[in-house]
Amino acid sequence: MPESGPSSGPSSPGHIPADHPPAARPAPAAAGRPPAGDPQAPAPGTPAASAVPAARRASLLVTLVLGGLTALPPLSMDMYLPALPQVTQALHAPAATVQLTLTACLAGMALGQLVVGPMSDRWGRRRPLLAGMLVYVAATAVCALAPSPELLIAFRLLQGLAGAAGIVIARAVVRDLYDGVEMARFFSTLMLISGVAPVVAPLIGGQILRVTDWRGVFHALTVVGVLLTLVVWKWLGETLPPAERHAGGVGEALRTMRGLLADRVFSGYMLAGGLAFAALFAYISASPFVVQEIYGASPQTFSLLFGVNSVGLVAVGQINGKLLVGRVSLDKVLGLGLAVITLAAAALLLMTSGVFGPVGLAPVAAGLFVLMSAMGLAMPNTNAQALMRTPHAAGSASALLGTTSFLVGAVASPLVGIAGEATAVPMAVVQLVCGLGAVACFLGLCRPWQRRQERQPRAS
Repeated sequence: MPESGPSSGPSSPGHIPADHPPAARPAPAAAGRPPAGDPQAPAPGTPAASAVPAARRASLLVTLVLGGLTALPPLSMDMYLPALPQVTQALHAPAATVQLTLTACLAGMALGQLVVGPMSDRWGRRRPLLAGMLVYVAATAVCALAPSPELLIAFRLLQGLAGAAGIVIARAVVRDLYDGVEMARFFSTLMLISGVAPVVAPLIGGQILRVTDWRGVFHALTVVGVLLTLVVWKWLGETLPPAERHAGGVGEALRTMRGLLADRVFSGYMLAGGLAFAALFAYISASPFVVQEIYGASPQTFSLLFGVNSVGLVAVGQINGKLLVGRVSLDKVLGLGLAVITLAAAALLLMTSGVFGPVGLAPVAAGLFVLMSAMGLAMPNTNAQALMRTPHAAGSASALLGTTSFLVGAVASPLVGIAGEATAVPMAVVQLVCGLGAVACFLGLCRPWQRRQERQPRAS
């Protein structure tokens, strides 16, 4: 796919070209680097070798903190999964009611981003994040003590609303600190942490249930929330200078989001990323049923395949960040990722619909592995390309990106079981439709070839 360049016409506030030079923004002092005039900074003309390890340590620390923030939501969702049968028995509630505790948390994470994102553009990143973490800790603690399913559902909703602060502000902080291909590299690095969380979370939850009941899962999440809040308070400083904050209220936030949505290219990346995420959600929702019920695999085999697919996603994400970004246009890599997702979904549809005759688990597992691995090319680069257009509204842009992904994923998830328990065709259909939709949004709205042509100098 052709290289990307600046788009024509009006763009979102603070728009910068999509292929920005590969340079990181100078991070604020609070993020771990000494400001100008800092007495601890190396004096002019003196060797600065000792500052390099310090900068690397600061960068690693910020990476771990932001990785922890992005990993908290999947931990909140997936650590709880093995405890669902216990909750049903303990609270004397039907399974459908207990399932609403998952839906409430997911809905909270989606809607909370729309609130926290604009708040972080107005008041900075640190205060809304700390406030969100404190509310998360309190809501999780109440979940551990909930005497009824109704109270558990209500505070799971609040837990999701507060936990959304970590998702949306982590992306905004990356936008504050980095630009261009460096931002894409950082998003790929974050995938190393956030991609492992959904894999280990059910395992951690299962081990907790060996020594305690379902309430112990929420006690553990409360402790995790307290520790992460302390880490944020001590080591993650403010990254949005006061001069770059928005002074408006709700009306200003809505106008900012409307302006972002009016930017055709931003909307293209947002929708392409959301649809790719929906294909991932379809896999997560359907894979336990498909692998174990249709193909007869054991729970241990399913866990192994789930882990292998997650490793593929993380590994390809690291290849994207370490080898491709900076050498190949972000749009080319993104286009390749979306194309592979679509082709893998088409292959899965052909296999599951019987076009090739009866197929076993191995070919289907291979198709799912390819589809999942290609997410490592698509997801970091859609976020990077979208956020590069919005340097002065990173919080609002991050909120729109996250909310779109969660809402589209939430719509796609129930569709995978629409034809009953005897076929995996709905999963493949949903994934193929999402893949084709993502490609259509990328080509029809982002139009990378057009922006490449406009970037080239005109002949005299």
